[in-house]
Amino acid sequence: MNRTTLSLIAAAAALAAVTGFAAATAPGDDGDSAKAAARLPVERSSLLCPAPSTSDLAETAYTSYTPSSKGSGSSGKAALSSATRELTDGAGSGKGKGKADKPVLSPLKPGKPVAGESSGAESPALVGSADGNLAPGWTVQQTTEVAAGTGRGLLGVNCSAPDTDFWFPGASTAKERSDYIHLTNPDDSAAVVDVQLYGANGAIKSDVGEGIQVQPHSSVPVLLSTLTDKPQTNVTLHVTARSGRVAAAVLAADDKLGGDWLPASADPAGTVVLPGIPKDATSVRLVAFTPGDNDADLKVQLASPTGRITPAGHESLHVKSGMTAAVDLGDVTRGEAGSLVLTPTGDSAPVAAALRVVRGKGDDQESAFIPATRPVGARATVADNRAKGSTLSLTAPGAAGTVKVTASAGTEGGTPVTKTYTVKGGTTMSVRPPVPAGLKGSYALTVEQVSGGEVYGSRTLDVSDADVPGVPMFTVQTLPDDRGTVSVPHADQDLSVLQK
Repeated sequence: MNRTTLSLIAAAAALAAVTGFAAATAPGDDGDSAKAAARLPVERSSLLCPAPSTSDLAETAYTSYTPSSKGSGSSGKAALSSATRELTDGAGSGKGKGKADKPVLSPLKPGKPVAGESSGAESPALVGSADGNLAPGWTVQQTTEVAAGTGRGLLGVNCSAPDTDFWFPGASTAKERSDYIHLTNPDDSAAVVDVQLYGANGAIKSDVGEGIQVQPHSSVPVLLSTLTDKPQTNVTLHVTARSGRVAAAVLAADDKLGGDWLPASADPAGTVVLPGIPKDATSVRLVAFTPGDNDADLKVQLASPTGRITPAGHESLHVKSGMTAAVDLGDVTRGEAGSLVLTPTGDSAPVAAALRVVRGKGDDQESAFIPATRPVGARATVADNRAKGSTLSLTAPGAAGTVKVTASAGTEGGTPVTKTYTVKGGTTMSVRPPVPAGLKGSYALTVEQVSGGEVYGSRTLDVSDADVPGVPMFTVQTLPDDRGTVSVPHADQDLSVLQK
């Protein structure tokens, strides 16, 4: 191997440690070096929060948390500020340095959550970055309470990292829905984004969704009903960035069922897990989409507290290529919390999927969304838990798995508490999570895989609001692996000699 190749390997390893977005391996590796690769903490993370609401009655809480990570150093910095910045070159070209507003949140150290808040319809989208020991596993929860109007209820979303490709099964252009896709650009140059809808009969033609420009350090909301002349109850939204990168999330508001954020589904996969359907769900709708050239045939099962159950009348789901499939499962949980597991039958194509979950009856209904998610893996975190109202759902779709759950200190005080749970294979465990001793304020939950089969998780936050009596205001956030570490290959040779 020549010096040029060795230098490239060293550069790739360094880049992986800084970005945390890739695992570097040397050309021609046979896999032995991957086995010896070290897991190192990422050194920089970016998160973006969409504009929380258009309601003057909206009250939004932001909670930031970074779990402690071995090997992440002794210092770091993080800040979450308004996405809108005045460019100093005066031309709006995105080439000048931005002048940021005072940060909404400024975390100081790992292990200590920090909270902030905003009110009304003028709250902007937020852009944030963290480096050093504040970067690995950095999590920000945005929680909004809206007391009245279309979309009233509890709206929760985990602020997300920028990317270039997103799938949103479960969106809608129906007359009773007002769904907006929020596109936020964190960078100094404009992003160009395409938005494509897929209905029950395939792609919905629209020129409006092509080439949407998202200026530097800005956010653009797009009303999905403007992309089609014919309303459709169930659609799948595909967001792709031609240039640049964005964060994307759908704010779904229903005239009767309240509203919540619909986050992107996990990448299309053969087996799909949607964890954390509340035990008192009165209506559950499954929406699925396969982007490939082949159809998908899926077995539909509910992982209940005692094992997998096949819903009567909904044993399977056929998803045609490029078309959105939807099925109403009713009160599928029958009074017991559960998770939906979709498994392929035969040569089934990968799918993206999401659930719309409704609680309550009549005029006192509220809805939330559960997208397909990744397993908790090495570590997953969710912020903004309260002393009352948080429920943790853990699902082991295959073999039994054991996880360690840590409740952090509170935003205003409290001592961390840790508890271990073993989830039996094929079941869902729904528990009140541990609460920090002497809790003041809100706190974060960190879930770490200890042993056994893969575990998937979600957190339901339920609040009672005197301004909306009788309405079960809730939101559900999934718990995917935080990807706070990156694989860096072991160096068989000291490359420093090449610089002599």
